Order: sequence, then structure tokens, then C-alpha cells
Amino acid sequence: MSADNARLRWDALVAQIREAGHAYHDLDSPTLSDAEYDALFRELLELEDSHPELASEDSPTRVRGGAISSMFTEVTHLMPMYSLDNVFDADELAAWHERTEKSLGFVPEYLCELKIDGLAVDLVYVNGTLTTMATRGDGKTGEDVTYNVQFIPGIPSTLNPEKGVAVPVLVEVRGEIFFPVAAFERINDEQYDAGLPPFSNPRNAAAGTLRQRIDKREEELAEVRTQSTARTQAKLERLEAEYARSVRRLNGLQLTVHGLGATDGATIERQSDAYALLKSLGLPTSDYAKVEGSSDGVASFIAHFHEHRHDVIHEIDGIVIKVDRLDLQQQLGETSRAPRWAIAYKYPPEVVRTRLLDIQVNVGRTGRVTPFAVMEPVRVAGSTVAMATLHNAFEVERKGVLIGDLVFLRKAGDVIPEVLGPVLEARTGDERPFVMPTHCPDCSAELRPETEGDKDLRCPNARTCPGQLMERLANIGSRKALDIEGLGEKSAIALLESGILADEGDLFSLTEADLLRSSYFTKGANELSENAKVILAQLELAKSKPLWRVLVSLSIRHVGPPTAQAITSVFTSLDDLVAASTEELAVVDGIGEKTAIAIGEWCAEPWHLEIIEKWRTAGVRMADDVVEKGPQPLAGLTMVITGSLEGFTRDSAEAAATDLGAKVTGSVSKKTDLVVAGENAGSKRDKAESLGIPVIGLEGFLLLLSDGLEKALTTAE
Repeated sequence: MSADNARLRWDALVAQIREAGHAYHDLDSPTLSDAEYDALFRELLELEDSHPELASEDSPTRVRGGAISSMFTEVTHLMPMYSLDNVFDADELAAWHERTEKSLGFVPEYLCELKIDGLAVDLVYVNGTLTTMATRGDGKTGEDVTYNVQFIPGIPSTLNPEKGVAVPVLVEVRGEIFFPVAAFERINDEQYDAGLPPFSNPRNAAAGTLRQRIDKREEELAEVRTQSTARTQAKLERLEAEYARSVRRLNGLQLTVHGLGATDGATIERQSDAYALLKSLGLPTSDYAKVEGSSDGVASFIAHFHEHRHDVIHEIDGIVIKVDRLDLQQQLGETSRAPRWAIAYKYPPEVVRTRLLDIQVNVGRTGRVTPFAVMEPVRVAGSTVAMATLHNAFEVERKGVLIGDLVFLRKAGDVIPEVLGPVLEARTGDERPFVMPTHCPDCSAELRPETEGDKDLRCPNARTCPGQLMERLANIGSRKALDIEGLGEKSAIALLESGILADEGDLFSLTEADLLRSSYFTKGANELSENAKVILAQLELAKSKPLWRVLVSLSIRHVGPPTAQAITSVFTSLDDLVAASTEELAVVDGIGEKTAIAIGEWCAEPWHLEIIEKWRTAGVRMADDVVEKGPQPLAGLTMVITGSLEGFTRDSAEAAATDLGAKVTGSVSKKTDLVVAGENAGSKRDKAESLGIPVIGLEGFLLLLSDGLEKALTTAE
């Protein structure tokens, strides 16, 4: 690139990065996803490496943080708060290790910790009393948000040291303010319900919540309360509601501390020692920080939390690696922007931006018609995504998305693509609203809600609607149902379009001659493909599978694997289930009236019973063998198993407990009696502790199985 072109590109990149940084740091309303910002920043770094004359002192590559809002009093940090440089893959991390170890002349110990998606803050305690809390700001000066600390339960206004621990005269603490995932989702629900754009990530929600002038709100409220007129009543109610919402959100914020600035009265040799000191002073530290003695250990830590990043209560976007010894940190030093002794390894982004090209609808196996987003393909959380569900027309309206919008997209739980909302600043006026169809796109039947006020529309043509038929066939082959290899969406379409099947009733009577009628299942004039042979063999195996899998395969509304297992623990044959009354079904543990009614309605349809009879005739198992249960000492106990337990798979651990009468559920609630937490237990353990539910480990679990609950509880944490 010529010098003139390099200067033009540098100017353009700097302008984009500064504008995006202002929106992110100062307005808490990002216009770029993290991935887009990182890509621009990396391009700027590479350009300045190639053309060093461009790298001015005010370049974004040399400046820390954002500007300071005039709304707040400025606070000068006792020591600068640096940003971190980023790496994005194993090769870049290896290069950082090599530079670090070459500078030191040996391999140091590294402290690894989670990179929380939150807002960096600086807290100063003098003689144990909090004097200021400030945002990072530009790294030298931040915004004074001390007043809001009183509304955040986890931040101590006075240090509470463990017995025998001396409180330093001065301690400057660095940490991260964040929303737990559950709280962040509740806040975005509030935003949607109020017709406001959602926060694109927890960091911006936390920043927007913390950077509020609650004191000014209180002053305004007090003034309006003195004006008790009819005209001010509506304003007073609005201000009180806004104030209550602000306080409620502040109550939901949490702090994790992860570093020290200036200190007086504390002798610390390692970063890990600093964390131990902060914890002993009553400050909230991370349970996940770990010292590793090699780059291989660091890589293992990164890989583990890449897999388990959603097992902690907050969002993380990577891992921070620091040289543990403070004297070595000092030896390595800093650049104008970031320390050389620390690096952030960034995971693939979970929130990106892409163009919403269209909104189409899909007909599900139970007739529900669901809008879904068709997008420009984009890579998020390690895979390429082009579609995402939008649930129903009300959800489309609630999120405020228009066809043609640039939208924020995330992968919830690294699995399910979800459209968060539009990038309002990017609208051109050419976008158009989505209109929900009035008739089924697959069979033209008029769509209608099941009950008055139901937000979901359904196709009533359950028996012959092609869309529903295809979904039901694919469901039979799914892992959660009869797990028939080769029977998926494409196979289902081929079976229906060729006329081999009219519905799922004849599925288990398929023959080689039937499949030879479709080119999809053949590889020659009269020869079955390997896939066709696999399907026939798998159909034969499926006939002997447990009754609960057969029940899931029938596509009865509200009946998934857990519900089916609960039903078949009471009704051990399909004939008994069909004959059962709604009242008999509703009393089954975990069923309830809604599911009982759905089962009764399904069984009342004659063509559904025809399917059962066809499957029975074809040899599908319609009853489970009745096995005498042994002693049930854990009957009535509701428990959750989380993390890994040595000597058990998840299934075998659950089976061991349920065989003794316990009920094992997947989530922690007030109804949970006990949580078994193995290695890397994550957020379920945290929730149990917050609810006061006993938590036991492997030792306690073994005692639970051998000696009962009372013995197990002696090991509870």
C-alpha cells in the first residue's frame, strides 16, 4: 500500500474506531459488535506496523478507555488502569508466550482467570472504609459512581476482614461490575416490554445501570412530591416507577475483584497473593482463577472454559492470562496502552451483527406456525448461522425488528441462534415490517389461535398438512425420540413427496420395494443406497425401544423425554395411557392439567389410534416390562446433579439416585432439596448456595446412595 493510501485508510479506521468507542464507552449503546471492533483495531495495528509514521500518540492503539461524561465528578486513579491487548488463536497466544519468556529468560507461572463481560471499576478503601468507586474512564481519570454503591448488595462499604487479617491503610481495588446472565435476560425483557431497544450485551446493560445519577433522580422526586397537584400526580407516578426500576437494576449488579492498584500496609509478591488478600478482606473474588506453570497448562484452562463458558453465572468473552509474580510484571513493564505481562485470549464472538434479509414461517410437528429470521450468513460462537427463530408475531413486534434491518445476533448457550434486536442507528428507511400470514404456507388452511388470547397461531390440518407430516417423521428419527439413524428432514421429505408414506402410521412397515420407488433411496436402477439400508435396519431396532421413546415419537403436545419418562413410570403400557382419564393423568408427578388435557385430546382422535394400531401390528413395543422396585429410601427427595462425578456418567449418576426413589431435575429452584456438585459445577451450584439449598460433593453422593440423606448432609458445604 502506498503512503498516501495508507494515510487515507488510517484516517478512515481511526474515525470508525473512535466513533464506535464513543458509542460503546460513553453512550453504552454500541454500533459495532465486539468482533467487528476487534477486526478494525487489528487492521489499524497492522497498518501502523507497516507504516510506523502513522502511529501518533492519540491513535486508538495508544489510548486507554473512553472519555469522561460531564454528568459525573472526575476521579483520578491512584495508579493507571490499563487496557489489555488481545489474541484470538493458539498461534497468537504462543507468540505472546515466546516474547514474555524470552524477555524474562525463563518460563514464569501464569495466573489464568475468566474475562467477565462487564464494566471495569476502581474502588479505593482507606482504613477499611470505601471512599470512592469510579469507572475506568480514560485509564487515568474515571467517573465517580460512589453514590450508587449503597444500592449494590455485594460491594462492602466497610471491609470485613477474616480473623487475624490486618486491614491495609490504603488499598486500591480493580474489579468488574456485571449482571448475571439471568438478570441480564430479565432486563432485556423489560426493555422489550417498554418498547425500548435491548442491550446488546451484559457489559452495556451493566454500564448503563451503574452510570445513572440516582442522586439527581432522588432530588427530582423530592421536589415533585412537594407539588401535590393533580397535574404533577402523573409525573410523580412516572418518576417513582423509573426510580424503582433503576434501584431494582442496581440491586442486581455484582462485583468480582481482579487486581490491585496502589496499596499501603500490604506486602504482596504475586497476583494470586493479591486475590487471597482481597478475599480475606471480605471482597468478592473469582472461584475460577488458577495458577498454571506452563503454556500447556494455560491452553488447558482456555480449552476447559471454552467448553464450560456457560456454566458460570456471568457471560465471559475470553480468558485473561497474567504473569503471576509482581516483580516480573514490573520487569516486563507496559506500553502506553496495555501491560506486557498480561494478555486477553478472546473466544469466538457470541454477539455479532448481520442483515435480516427476510422473515419466513415454519410449520411445526404440532401445527404451531413459527416466524424465523433469514439472515446474511455470519460466523458466531464458532459456526456459521443463517437462520434464527423469532417465536411468534408478537415477539417480532416486541423486538422491533424490520425486514432489511441490521440486527444484533447471538448464540444463546452457544447453541441456539437468537436475534436480540435492531441496530437502530443503521436504518435507512427502506426496511419493512413483517406481516404474519393468515393461512398455512404448506396446506393453505386458515391459521387460528388454539384459545382466545393465545399468541401462537396453529394450522388445524394436523393429519395431512405436509409441513406437520414432515416434522413429525423427522421427530421420530431424532435422538430424543426413537433415535433412528438416517431418518431426518431430507429422508422425511423424500418419503412423503414420493408417496411412499401417507403419514407416519406406515413407517414401521416400510420394505425394500417401497424405498426403491424413490431415487433418494437408490444408487442404481434396482439397488438401495447405503442410507436406505441403514434406515431399514434402524427401524427394526427401534421397535424394541422403551415405551417413553415411543410416546415422544407420537408428537403429543407438551410431551418431551422427561414428561414421557414420568408418564411411563405410572402407565407402563400405551393401552393403559389411552384409557386413562384426564384426572388420572394430571396427578402424575411432573405432568399437570395442561399436559393431561393435551394427552387426552390426542388420544380422542381416531386417526391417532390408527397410527398406534399400525405400529403395534408392525411390531413396535407398546408396553414396558414391569420390574419390581427395590427399597425407595430417597422417595420424596428432589435433587439436581451438576458437574462431573468420578466413577459416574451423568446418566448413571441420575439412574443411581432415581433407582432409590429420588427425583432428579435439570434446574435448581426453591423446590430443590439437594444439589450434588461435582467438578466444574458452575452456576447451578451458585444458585443453590444463594437459595440456601444444601450442596454435597462426590463423597456426599456416595453416602447418599449407601447410607441415606442424613449421612450425606454431614458433608454439605
